[in-house]
Amino acid sequence: MQFHQKPTTYVSHVTIKVSSLERSLSFYNELLGFKILERTTTTASLTTDGVTAILTLEQPDNAQPKKHRTTGLYHFAILLPTRKDLANFIYHSAEAGLALASADHLVSEALYFNDPDGNGIEVYRDRAPDTWVWKDAQVEMTVDPLDIEDLLKEGERGAWRGLPVQTVMGHIHLHVTDLSESKDFYEKGLGFETVSQLGNQALFISTGNYHHHIGLNTWNGYDAPAPAADSVGLRSFTVLYPDEEALIRVVNHLQAIDAFVQMEKDVFYTKDPSGNVIQLKHG
Repeated sequence: MQFHQKPTTYVSHVTIKVSSLERSLSFYNELLGFKILERTTTTASLTTDGVTAILTLEQPDNAQPKKHRTTGLYHFAILLPTRKDLANFIYHSAEAGLALASADHLVSEALYFNDPDGNGIEVYRDRAPDTWVWKDAQVEMTVDPLDIEDLLKEGERGAWRGLPVQTVMGHIHLHVTDLSESKDFYEKGLGFETVSQLGNQALFISTGNYHHHIGLNTWNGYDAPAPAADSVGLRSFTVLYPDEEALIRVVNHLQAIDAFVQMEKDVFYTKDPSGNVIQLKHG
């Protein structure tokens, strides 16, 4: 996973709020095949390699249902190592009764579904980077129908054994209030580069010439309100920088553009202009 290791800056971890930890663990652990790394009565850290958590579930007190047309999580995306893994997941989903949407994005093949609380999830695999088409520092992406029949030839019914150990958090896609403000924050503050833009509706940003580590859209409307603090959905996500020097440089950039940034328990936190909370760490 060359775009999710040093020296690339990438999204390494996502924390989401759920209404029932038990129900969510049944979904994420038993159905999807995450392993439980740590657990309390209200939280669970999930892993694929048994060492590093890439997803944390948190059950707030009196959790509220997800409301439509707010900022926050559109989906988080789990990147599988091979096309065969993706095909095996389709077979598994059919057996489990999990309804899937799908798309071919040229750079990747993707499946979409929701968890029991309506949190959006993408499971995908990347095509080889040397097949991606770049023009003027922009990567070509689209939303074409996925050739399911061809994909299934790569897999085998009953072969799914849970998420492979090489699985990583591939990217996160967010609803935001304003694309221009978000672009300035993520580029000037966090150090990402825009690699694809869909008019004033969506943009995709990354480092290291990945097709995107973060997606941003205004599909819930400009000036969409933030969800309630106890609503299910996104709690925070983590951006991992390659070293301490890079992290401190980003903190200085955030302060220079008057963005919110603070340290809590030796971890830096910031918020994008839409209120999405971001942990800043280094590897």
